[in-house]
Formats: sequence, C-alpha cells, structure tokens
Amino acid sequence: MATTVKSYRDLIVWQKAMELVKRIYRTAGSFPTHERYGLADQMRRSAVSIPSNIAEGQARQHTAEFRHFLYIALGSLAELETQTLIACDVAYLTVDDLKDVESLIGEIRRMLHGLIRQLPK
Repeated sequence: MATTVKSYRDLIVWQKAMELVKRIYRTAGSFPTHERYGLADQMRRSAVSIPSNIAEGQARQHTAEFRHFLYIALGSLAELETQTLIACDVAYLTVDDLKDVESLIGEIRRMLHGLIRQLPK
C-alpha cells in the first residue's frame, strides 16, 4: 500500500536531511572561532541546501523539476561529504564523528537515489 506524499515534510529523506543539518550545526559549532566564516559556514550552507532542494523540488509539483532538485541535493551532499573529510583531516572533527556523519550521508544518498528511481520518467 503506497502512502500519499502531500508535502515534502512527509518524505523520510527530507526528515533525515533535517537531522543531518542539526548534526552539522552542532558539529561546526565546536570548530575554532577563526573558522566561523570558513569551513564551518560552508558546511552549514551545504547541509541546509540538501533538505531545501528536496522541499523546493517537491513543492514545484512537476516530476522533471523534482528530479532536477533531487540531483542538486545529491551535489550538496557530495560537497558536505568532502567538507567533513577536510574537517577531519585538519582535526576539527574526530574520526568517530566523521563516521557518524558519513553514515547519515550514505543513508540520505541511498534514499535520494531510490526516490529518483521511483519517479515516473
């Protein structure tokens, strides 16, 4: 039995992306103050872009546009993944924190690809 999506808020991938945003905000908040407008800010922007693009695409009510915005969300996810690797390399992020974030990123990536595959062509 398929459930009807009435809003982007009904999408589990959007909900997971919102979890990721909160996680990144908490994590980036512990970065050195000189990174406030550097890597921390860039990570926050990339993270916020993911659920934002899912929401915008779903709200447009056209499958092709939704698919396009889901691909943009995937791009932002790749950006964020790269930024978290950089943060770990410069010791702003612990290896354990990196693993937790990477796990959530991987889950969201799989969900986005699955959603894209399910959309009618």
